[in-house]
Amino acid sequence: MRDLLRAPTGTGAAGLAAIDPADTHGLKRKRADERLPRLHAELSELQERLWAEQRRSVLVVLQGMDTSGKDGTIGHVMSGLNPQGVHVHAFKQPTPQELRHDFLWRVRRQVPGPGVVGIFNRSHYEDVLIGRVEGLAPPAEIERRYGAINRFEAELSRTGMRLLKVFLHISFEEQRERLVARLEDQTRHWKFDPADIDKRAQWDDYRAAYDLALERCSTPDVPWYVVPGDAKWFRNYAISHLLVETLREMDPKYPQPPLDVPRLLARLQPAAPTAYRFRRGAVVGTGQATERDVELPAIPRIALS
Repeated sequence: MRDLLRAPTGTGAAGLAAIDPADTHGLKRKRADERLPRLHAELSELQERLWAEQRRSVLVVLQGMDTSGKDGTIGHVMSGLNPQGVHVHAFKQPTPQELRHDFLWRVRRQVPGPGVVGIFNRSHYEDVLIGRVEGLAPPAEIERRYGAINRFEAELSRTGMRLLKVFLHISFEEQRERLVARLEDQTRHWKFDPADIDKRAQWDDYRAAYDLALERCSTPDVPWYVVPGDAKWFRNYAISHLLVETLREMDPKYPQPPLDVPRLLARLQPAAPTAYRFRRGAVVGTGQATERDVELPAIPRIALS
């Protein structure tokens, strides 16, 4: 799956325009649904080994246009993971405190620790996407940030962290349908932002910004993966598969502490059970265990009329 979905880079790469957001690469939904439980079982076992090893970590970076399915992806991936070993963070508009620092300052504070699977809902890439399209930083600063991102990600890789960067690729029409669905369902109004409609007028600008970010920040050690996202079932299957492949390659190991297992098992041999005989008003312990008499309170008589 990783070879299939790796973002095209290099001279002549056509970018996102050449990738069909509805492509399922020949996979049928029924087949994906059959495979998914086994993938989740393997994912759970691999995550347990990662957590037990306590040496390395995984960081899943999710980016995409509005309504591309970042929240849905997190919910799906989490269903195959133990929450104890997961750290999820959504990057919103920077706070005044965050703006007083370099753009990577707030990101460094959220990277997962040893044994943890981290998931970023949006990420440091917002600073070369929104920053470029909305003109929030001068062109020279945007250019500097591409290099800073590559150095930052290389640094994380050297610490034993594996990055899985995923762009959720949806079409302009699919986005419209999802926005309409939110408006037509009152229980989903809380997810609707009228600004999302305004952003649709900038679709081409954001697409170009993503093309540039994927081109400039997809390296051999930390590549981008483009997951067609019009079909939610394929998106979920593909990302689960990517995560399993990543953990398989890491091959985390259970620790092997120096335990004297025979001696410890001997200490856990069951004791001889206590036998009990009953007499009116008392329970008398007999058998090999220490004898004991336990007086029981008298049971009041109940008059029946």
